[in-house]
This record gives sequence, structure tokens and C-alpha cells, in this order.
Amino acid sequence: MSLEFLLTSLVVVLLPGTGVIYTLATGLGGGFRAGVAAALGCTFGIVPAALASIVGLAALLHTSALAFQVIKYLGVIYLFYMAWSILKEGGAMDVDEEKDTVGLRKIAIRGALINVLNPKLSLFFLAFLPQFVSVNSNGATVELITLALVFMAMTFAVFVGYGAFAAAARDYVITRPAVLNWIKKSFAGAFGLLGLRLALSD
Repeated sequence: MSLEFLLTSLVVVLLPGTGVIYTLATGLGGGFRAGVAAALGCTFGIVPAALASIVGLAALLHTSALAFQVIKYLGVIYLFYMAWSILKEGGAMDVDEEKDTVGLRKIAIRGALINVLNPKLSLFFLAFLPQFVSVNSNGATVELITLALVFMAMTFAVFVGYGAFAAAARDYVITRPAVLNWIKKSFAGAFGLLGLRLALSD
């Protein structure tokens, strides 16, 4: 496993995307344990995309416009739903001091769905992982699985860090409703923009 792979993966994981935004929003709304649940869900949501790229199924999304469009628009609908759920009363970012132990499984499932319903993730793995497999390797499949597991481990560690950072800001937010309202609108807008960007992708 090369240093180039580790550094490239770290950059990719650190970049703000749907998973990062979801983990930050969840950590801010529900505390550290909720942030960890979100990180775990987003990490496990990578599994289908990684497996698809390893067995070559991701090629179907690349060659079949219909398959790509179906998954894409399911993802778009889900991102818009996440934007709405943040803004609604009692939604994902309603901050409550007692909320940090509630619905951890639901939080993880939502995080997993964010990645499962993103067809571009499968295409990313299809293009990304093979670059770091040894040219003369006799165990390419094992290498690909190892690289995917390392990428997932890095994703989980970084996302837990994002969740911890957001959870640490809860006390500040709890006492400032106007700040929370602004943050909720910002996160909802971010999900809406990500959904729009996915809808316009080819």
C-alpha cells in the first residue's frame, strides 16, 4: 500500500460532501454519540460501492444510462428529503440536551442511505482503486478489498472527528437559538445544492 494512496484517500475523505455535512449536522443536533452513529452509517454506506467496483458491477452504471438515472434520482430525492428533515419541527437538527442517546440506529441507517443512493460513488471507486493495484499483482482482488477497507477506516476516523467537533459546539448553539436557526438553514441549503448538483450530473 503506497503513501500516495493514503494521502489521496485522506484528501478525498476530508473534502466536504454529503457524508461530512450529514455527520456535522447530526453531531451538532444530537451530540457525540449521534455523530459517531452518523460516521458509522456513512462508512458502511461505502460497502456496496466498493463491492460493486471490485466485481465490476459499477461498469453497469457507466454503460447503462437508465441504471445510472434511476439510482441518481433516488439519491436526489433523498438529499432533498434530508434538507426538508433538517428544517422541519422535531427534525434531524433540533438540538436537545437529552437527545444524544435517541435513535442511533436510525441515524446510522440515514447515513448509509446517503452513500448507497449515490451512483457517482461506485464510479469513483471503479476509477480510483485500480490505480493503486500493483501491475503484476496475482491477488488483485485481495489488494482491492484491502484498499477499500483502509479507505473505509480512514472515512470513519475522519468523520468521527467531524462529529466530535460538531458535538463540542452544541453547548454554544443550545444557548443561541438564532445561531442554530442560521446553521439549520445553511445545512438544509447545502443538502439542497448537493441534490441539485447530483440531478444535473451526467
